Amino acid sequence: MIFPRINISVEKYRKNVKNIKAMLAKESIGMMAVTKVFCAEKPLVDVLNEESIEYLADSRLENLKKIETEASKVLLRLPSLSSVMETVKYTDISLNSEFETIEKLSKAAKSLNKVHKIILVIDVGDLREGVYYKENIKNLVKKIDNLHNIELFGLGTNVTCFGGVLPTQETMQKLEQIVIEVETQIRRKLELVSGGNSSQFAFLSTVPESINNLRIGEALVLGRETSYGKILDGLHDDVFTLEAEIIELKKKPSYPEGEIGMNAFGKIPEFKDRGTRIRAIISLGKQDVDYKDVTPQDQNISILGSSSDHIILDVTDSEKPYKVGDILTFKLSYGSILSLMTSPYVEKNYV
Repeated sequence: MIFPRINISVEKYRKNVKNIKAMLAKESIGMMAVTKVFCAEKPLVDVLNEESIEYLADSRLENLKKIETEASKVLLRLPSLSSVMETVKYTDISLNSEFETIEKLSKAAKSLNKVHKIILVIDVGDLREGVYYKENIKNLVKKIDNLHNIELFGLGTNVTCFGGVLPTQETMQKLEQIVIEVETQIRRKLELVSGGNSSQFAFLSTVPESINNLRIGEALVLGRETSYGKILDGLHDDVFTLEAEIIELKKKPSYPEGEIGMNAFGKIPEFKDRGTRIRAIISLGKQDVDYKDVTPQDQNISILGSSSDHIILDVTDSEKPYKVGDILTFKLSYGSILSLMTSPYVEKNYV
């Protein structure tokens, strides 16, 4: 076996997919499954295909290119002007907020003899991407409607990602009002109204009627809603776990000796003198993951810090007498799953 490695339970992931799909269906809401956190790796994409998920979404064109599916492929990150041709070629739908980009998508779609669908993103206050809801959206919609080979497929919004704004009833009514105005203007119902992400599970009972789809990523891999971090009933929070090998184990002072300057990352570290402690080093570092985003399964282990290639731990208080070569297990956050799955230096083990 090769370490470090991230263990991925395909069946736990499948159970989360099934349960979330059923949970949303009770509210007449569909699911757009986000594949970016696991880099759209085939074993988990296969689960989404087998469970008949209608939309697969990713922020990276590189991931969308390799996905094999009958589902609609959605580009989550706004397309760059330099990537409009690839966006039309490899995706069915993209999220957009800039007319200049949409206009170029139109030209690319015409050259490829395709109709490209777009979801116009509305910023309801979280202040990441999207047309600010107080702007003249009607004028933008009119210009989009005049383009060839572009279909205004839906509207969407994003919350809890940058500004941490919760999808409360008051906030989501801003999107609801714009949906009503746009549908009146174009004289048809929008196919898809994407009302946010995994944070909506804490507010499902107040989701406006017009919202018929959510973009779900974190709830699928960590089994929780992202407004307050609560684990959802019947879901697994350990689809992904990390295993790393102890490569050094020694008793050392807890306070460095000598004059202290900058560390390898240009920062001056601070230390507390706790006397001599048993320190373990594992073969992972900042190049693979932020040590603050992993949690030792052994609750008596504390993480002291990391360099590019090493994470240093204090195992003094553990009841287990660790030795070099022992394997430590860690629970993961969304950010650490994202980093570890992206790192080519971490083995991916499907179980």
